[in-house]
Amino acid sequence: MEKMILNETQKSEAQKVAEKTVFSVLLALSFSHLINDTIQSLIPAIYPLVKDSLHLTFTQVGLITLTYQLTASLLQPLVGLYTDKNPKPYSLAIGMGFTLAGLISLSQAHHFYLVLFSVALVGVGSSVFHPEASRLAYMASGGKHGMAQSLFQLGGNAGSSLGPLFAAMIIVPKGQSSISWFSLAAILAIVVMLNIGGWYKKNTHRIRSKSKEVVAHAQLPKSKVVFALGILLILVFSKYFYMASMTSYYTFYLISKFHVPVQSAQIYLFIFMFAIAAGTFIGGPVGDRIGRKYVIWISILGVAPFSLLLPHANLLWTSVLSVFIGVILSSAFSAILVYAQELVPGKVGMIAGLFFGLAFGMGGIGSAVLGKLADKTSIEYVFQVCAYLPLIGLLTGLLPDLERSKK
Repeated sequence: MEKMILNETQKSEAQKVAEKTVFSVLLALSFSHLINDTIQSLIPAIYPLVKDSLHLTFTQVGLITLTYQLTASLLQPLVGLYTDKNPKPYSLAIGMGFTLAGLISLSQAHHFYLVLFSVALVGVGSSVFHPEASRLAYMASGGKHGMAQSLFQLGGNAGSSLGPLFAAMIIVPKGQSSISWFSLAAILAIVVMLNIGGWYKKNTHRIRSKSKEVVAHAQLPKSKVVFALGILLILVFSKYFYMASMTSYYTFYLISKFHVPVQSAQIYLFIFMFAIAAGTFIGGPVGDRIGRKYVIWISILGVAPFSLLLPHANLLWTSVLSVFIGVILSSAFSAILVYAQELVPGKVGMIAGLFFGLAFGMGGIGSAVLGKLADKTSIEYVFQVCAYLPLIGLLTGLLPDLERSKK
């Protein structure tokens, strides 16, 4: 009897520990994500530089993005599915090792195909990092899944915003070889990830307890789950196809339409990417409070008025509108990811890999298609066409209300 009481007490204490939000791990993940995405954002940030030095077309610029995004996307669901069954605590550090190798190779890439090889290595690193890091954020969330994903995404999007700034300050004046300096940041991230891996190894029980908790709330029929996932995937398509026009071609748009110098265009891109970081942090906690469906609805459809105005604005208003677009549009992803994880309980890594992978894949395909379109028409025409993509957000109305299904 005493042993039974003791066991129940131990289980209760273990459950309380599992329910606590571990902010030290979340902050370390966010910091690692910042470094990871800072390095990745150097790729589009140097496009104007390599386009001139290697005499590339917009189509070739799009192919660089496509190569990176495909290697970053195709492996992610597979990595997530595998690690759902076989957790790999130190895989984050291994992934950053691939990124480090790609970074060093990119700094010395003076041929188009070597650039493709270099960005492919960075993509492999990303495909390992994102599903596992997202799982860790879920484990350390203490039930505050939206907040945890937003904090994790905040680091990544803050890092993405720093890439253009570093490009303007360091890479443009110093040249492509200066990219190798950022290998120090990659080494620092590997050290942090090794420490996180130690915590991960000791706390795999957290993901199991949370999976059981979510299963208790999930009551939707399989057909509705599949339908809802299909809607979410279309919304991700809308979001990241439009995002591709901004991250890959916004600097070219500013240079072409307003004749701003390359360094100034990088600063404007930094402003847009910083707005994305701010919006990402807002979306998760708001989704925890008012419901993720409403955040998704507001985030994607709410961008439409600003995206439709952008091609007709002057330089000042283009900058202002880009801030609204970045803040509103980026608030959706954390809500979409957690909503999908609640739809398919017990598959945290696979769902994270699928949606991160789709995000990268759509960005890559979008960049390649839009690059081809820009070569045939103009960069200004690309922005006029992409302005209508956020209207796809109307499909959010077809998503089931998970908050009601839990009651």
